[in-house]
Amino acid sequence: MKTDVTKVMVEEHQLILRMIALLESNTALMEEGKFRDWQFFLDGVDFIRHYADRFHHAKEEDVLFKALVKNGMPEQNSPVAAMLMAHDQGRAHVRAIEEAAQKALDGESGQLGVIAENARGYAALLRDHIDKEDNILYPLAEKVLPEEMRPAMVEAYARAEAAAPADFTERYRKLVEKYEARLAA
Repeated sequence: MKTDVTKVMVEEHQLILRMIALLESNTALMEEGKFRDWQFFLDGVDFIRHYADRFHHAKEEDVLFKALVKNGMPEQNSPVAAMLMAHDQGRAHVRAIEEAAQKALDGESGQLGVIAENARGYAALLRDHIDKEDNILYPLAEKVLPEEMRPAMVEAYARAEAAAPADFTERYRKLVEKYEARLAA
């Protein structure tokens, strides 16, 4: 039985997808004039930056992708290169959302379109990205990575998780649940 090196990533994607759904729903409501909670967008940026990027993407970039390259996948013009490029594109959308939401929070008008364009761009990018990882890259990794590499990968994931504050995942899960409850109300 091979050690599963992508299960934790798929599980983390579920919370990320819930935040993406909130981003999509609240952006649509914002465009209809029914949502003006700029703090939500800043909290979304915080979630994306810390949970999705520094916590989740860091495991992919520092552990899984490096293992794939070490095992023979090309670094350039490969699925790994495409995933890294998507991570960078996502970071650009997040910076734009943060700047516009902060300006809106400070009372500057005209930020709605910037927030909407980048929130929708990020959501579409990440949905596609997660779909490719869950259905193409991760199954490929499970197929090609030799068992002897896997325990060290699992240990590296555990080190990354141990480096995060004790309540890290729980805090971000609660943040998502809070906004889900508001949306449902």
